[in-house]
Amino acid sequence: MTTDLLSLREATVRFGARAALDAVDLAVAEHEIVCVLGPSGSGKSTLLRAVAGLQGLDAGRIELDGRDQRGVPAHKRGVGLMFQDHQLFPQRDVAGNVAFGLRMRGASRGEQADRVAELLELVGLPKAQRRAVASLSGGEQQRVALARALAPRPRLLMLDEPLGQLDRSLRERLVVELRELFDELGTTVLAVTHDQGEAFALADRVVVMRDGRIAQSGTPLEVWQHPADEFVARFLGFDNVTEATVSGGAAETAWGRVPVPEGTPAGRCRILVRPAGVRLVAADEGLPCEVTARTFRGTHVAVHLQPKEGPRLEAACTLREAPEVGERVEVAFDAGDVVVLG
Repeated sequence: MTTDLLSLREATVRFGARAALDAVDLAVAEHEIVCVLGPSGSGKSTLLRAVAGLQGLDAGRIELDGRDQRGVPAHKRGVGLMFQDHQLFPQRDVAGNVAFGLRMRGASRGEQADRVAELLELVGLPKAQRRAVASLSGGEQQRVALARALAPRPRLLMLDEPLGQLDRSLRERLVVELRELFDELGTTVLAVTHDQGEAFALADRVVVMRDGRIAQSGTPLEVWQHPADEFVARFLGFDNVTEATVSGGAAETAWGRVPVPEGTPAGRCRILVRPAGVRLVAADEGLPCEVTARTFRGTHVAVHLQPKEGPRLEAACTLREAPEVGERVEVAFDAGDVVVLG
């Protein structure tokens, strides 16, 4: 049976009249990796700072291992924190940076040396102890910052935009390595990021925040397949959203009649059609559209379509099947990729 290592109960932080955290309830189980997503100003970094003890609560409580953290200073909470900008000490070499937390806890020189060597091996920088911080690449600095955060063996590791300053190819490689490392160590992780791909690759559970509140929480697959509302859908990059009236197993929309999943209740709502569910069909079999743009996405081509009436649509096509800009095509919709939004 898993137990909650971290628990927030109606956690509230106010800056003047604005609630940066608005009565947030969140639990993180031992060994769980939770990524908090959201746009700027959504409250995700404030949440992290509050858990770390760098930002006090105006109301509510934070518990670690069942113990209320009110009044407990940051350095006594037993959590590790890794920032986006690394915050390494330039005057210290790699070993001096990694061993910093160990020295603060009174570890002997021998214990420090052994732990530093173990962690540098773990993060892929063996025998880098004597290297100067300035000589490291951005990815190497990120690994040193991670080793430093892990050195005191924190029960909870918190990451603030951990890969935000790295180029995309390096981010994609490191996020896989991080996931493997955390699984190997059994580390409990609370991370905040604005990068959906990073969060979905790293997390056991994704939490999407909006205006200081949790808009949705679930596994990456649950959140991706069933966004809770229009805000979450658009934040994830889904733009095929329109008003609808459901009756008889389909929805009347500005795009015409769109099939909906079986069991969808009748009435007015808003629906999302994922791009994969917008299918090119033969002439006179679907909704006429003009191709206005094409964007190569690596695994597919995003084709932007403008119907004669109604909002623009996006379809996901293979490179071989993607029509050219200016072409006129017709599309139909697959019920399996239609989501009724709350």
